[in-house]
Amino acid sequence: MPDATYVFELKVNGTAQEALDQINSRGYFLPYETEGREVVKVGVQFDRETMTIGEYMIG
Repeated sequence: MPDATYVFELKVNGTAQEALDQINSRGYFLPYETEGREVVKVGVQFDRETMTIGEYMIG
């Protein structure tokens, strides 16, 4: 995306909040902060039973 960088973390056995927490705690977004674009963090919970996204959070 020309105006933003998206950092995703997907959790199969966890929550969207846990995915966002991991993005923050492990600093996955840090290499992109100096590019001059907005950094959008997206935590995704993947539902193994339905094989779909169960929930997501943008943080």
